[in-house]
Amino acid sequence: MRHKKKGRSLSRESSHRKALLMNLVKSLVKYEMIQTTDAKAKELRRFSDRMITLGKRGDLHARRQAIAKLGDHDLVAKVFDDLAKREEIAGRNGGYTRIIKLGNRQGDNAPLSRVSWVGATLESTEELRYPAHIREQFITEEEVVGEEE
Repeated sequence: MRHKKKGRSLSRESSHRKALLMNLVKSLVKYEMIQTTDAKAKELRRFSDRMITLGKRGDLHARRQAIAKLGDHDLVAKVFDDLAKREEIAGRNGGYTRIIKLGNRQGDNAPLSRVSWVGATLESTEELRYPAHIREQFITEEEVVGEEE
């Protein structure tokens, strides 16, 4: 019988699974958009939505609970001061993450998904995902021609 066994095991022991999911939550808070497998994305949604709920509560106890989970004061500050106060997220009672299916991975045919906060777009998260020295390499020829004229 499968009583009291909610959640996905992800073929990992409990400590490994907990570390994996907390690292995924940290990456989602930091970059606001990540790409992972479908099963990990669906499990990640539970933990990331709880972080936003703590951020919306905003009291000292919620902040300490978030620090205990994330382990980084800067990420907790971002959750409480930025993410939880955005219009798209503040007006909701749940469902703060969006999962978009991308297809299958080339190597092992695993189904991939993109996880992001509601309201986040590829353009709005580009500065977070790529450092400035990498973005400079991708300047298109049209932008260079437009600057010369």
